[in-house]
Order: sequence, then structure tokens, then C-alpha cells
Amino acid sequence: MSTTVERTRASDRAYATLLEEIQSGALAPGTVLAEVEQAARLGVSRTPLREALQQLSADGLVEQQSPRVTVVTDIDADDIRSLFEIRRALEESAARLAAERGDAELFAALAGEFAAAAASLDATTGRDDYYALIARFDAAVDAAVANDYIAAALRTVRTHLVRVRRMARDKPERLAASVAEHRLIAEALAERDGDLAAHATHVHLRNALTSILDSIQNPDHTSNRGQS
Repeated sequence: MSTTVERTRASDRAYATLLEEIQSGALAPGTVLAEVEQAARLGVSRTPLREALQQLSADGLVEQQSPRVTVVTDIDADDIRSLFEIRRALEESAARLAAERGDAELFAALAGEFAAAAASLDATTGRDDYYALIARFDAAVDAAVANDYIAAALRTVRTHLVRVRRMARDKPERLAASVAEHRLIAEALAERDGDLAAHATHVHLRNALTSILDSIQNPDHTSNRGQS
């Protein structure tokens, strides 16, 4: 195996680990990522670590304070609002395109899964299954749109959304509403109604943003997971 390939794999491993730790909150905003210490902790040399940090910087998840010190970026209410502005633009456009290009039977089946999910949200495993269902729904929309530029932009947005969701809190009433919102979007896609799909997406994202901002501004809840 060449040195370049080994370094690339080490860089990929370091990036994946740091990304998960930032998204999960294990590395909180403001955490200093000193080069020597992080390289030793992750078991990589400093060159692949630098490459990983450069990628995280390109993602907007870290910023360099000195040549050898990088910190995890903060994210506040204004950042979240800005993130949702681009999310609305992308996801509403994607909904219109998916209604035109997608597999109607697939989205009808997903609508049925959202209907069934409503009955199992009280259990932790039910919530986990619901988040997995959302991920499959997002993947189905991406595949239907079949636009690499939109997909790349959405990947960037979703990278930050993981952080935002973990800053928020579960609310039973919000989860139930989210299920109904996703079901309506999926049904609109199954019916190839682009206008309804885009509108339903707009309503869902408006409600999600309101819930997330309320959760981070009033952090008195006990749960530690957010809504999509």
C-alpha cells in the first residue's frame, strides 16, 4: 500500500471521528483542537490530522485560531435561522422535482410507513426507527431528484443539522406533528403534486425551526434528541 493511500485513509478516519464527536456534542463549541494532542489521541500523524481539520474547516465546523490551534465553531440562533433559509430553498425545490421525477409507488409506501410510525413514537426504539425512516425518505427524495449539485448542497446542510438537532429536545407533540408532516409530503410526492409537496415541506421546516429555537432558548426539557 502506498504512503499516499495510507495517509488518505488515516485522514479519512480522523475526519470521521472528529465529525461524529462534533455532531454528537462530545467536542463542544469552543473546544480547542491542538494539533499534537489530537494527533496522539486519534493515533495518526500530524499530516493526516491537518488534512482532516482542513476538511472540517471547509465544512464550517472548526476554525483556525493559530497555525497549530483549531477550535470547534459555535452555532447560535442566528446561524440556525440562516441554515434553515438555505434548507427551505433546497428542500422545497427538491420536493417539486421529486414529485415530477420520483417513483410514485415508493413514496406511497413511505407515506404508509409514516402513518404506521405514529403508533410507536412513545418507545425509544420507536423514535430511533422514526429517525431512520426520515433518513430513508431523504435518500429517496435525493435519488428521485438525481441532481448532484442539489445533493452536494443538501449534504453540507445536513452536516450542520445533526449538530442543531442534538442541541434541541424531544417533544412528544412535535414528534407527532413531524410524522404527520412527513406523511403529507410523501403522499403529495406519490400523487405527483409538486405544489402541495413544496408547500408541505415549507410548513414542516417552519415548524421544525420554531421547535428547535424554542428548545435551545428554553433548555428545561430532559430529553436529548431533536426533530427533523
